[in-house]
This record gives sequence, C-alpha cells and structure tokens, in this order.
Amino acid sequence: MSFSDGSLEFTLQQLKQVRGSFLQLHKALLEAEKQSYEYTHGRIQSRGEFFQLVIGHEWFDWLRPMSQFIAHIDERLASKEEPIALAEAKDLLDKARQLVYLTGDIPLEETNYYQAIQRDPDVAFMHIKATQLLSRG
Repeated sequence: MSFSDGSLEFTLQQLKQVRGSFLQLHKALLEAEKQSYEYTHGRIQSRGEFFQLVIGHEWFDWLRPMSQFIAHIDERLASKEEPIALAEAKDLLDKARQLVYLTGDIPLEETNYYQAIQRDPDVAFMHIKATQLLSRG
C-alpha cells in the first residue's frame, strides 16, 4: 500500500465516521424542530404528516442542505462505477465543516442551527461530536 492509498483509506474512514455522526445530528435536529413546530402549530398526527412537513414545509427548509449532503455522501461512497478519489473525499469533509461550523453572512445567533444547539442538549451533544470528528482531519 502506497502512502496515497493510506491517505485515501484514512480520509474515507473519516468521511464514513462523519456521515454517521451527521445522521445522528440530523435525527436530533429533526426531533428538536418537530417539538418546536408542534409547540407553535399543534401536534403532528402521524409519521406521514411529519415526513410531508420535512420535505415540503418552509419550517424545515434549513435542514435540507444537511439531508442532501448525507444522501450525496451515501451515493458517492456506494458508487462502483466511479469510486471516490482522495481530493473529492477531502472536499466532502470541507463541505461537512461548512455545515456545522457556524460561520457565514448571517449573524450566528440568527441561524436556526445555532438556536437548535442552544435549546436542545441532544443537538448540542451531536454538534460537538461532529465537530470533534471534523477537527481530526
């Protein structure tokens, strides 16, 4: 195994760990937003109704980039025809950092993500877990 193979394997392993962490974070975010939505709009009656809200209601819009990112990682890791290369794996890790490191044009306190971290301990814990994994690379 050459050094570049080792780097690819290490990076792919980190990407898989980040993916798992993002799944847990995403689940915690969905539950936190469900509770917040229900507090404002009333009880969601079924899983089907919740699913429809998640994919179509503006309340959940801000979660879609993370959902799409996880799906994209799954597609790339599963591809047999076009295996993921080291540069792409590193790029995906950089994109993951952009999703969880709270930087950007919007003031931190105004982001839905920051507010979810502040009000829900499960989200805060999953956020810390994800950022720790991402700081290793």
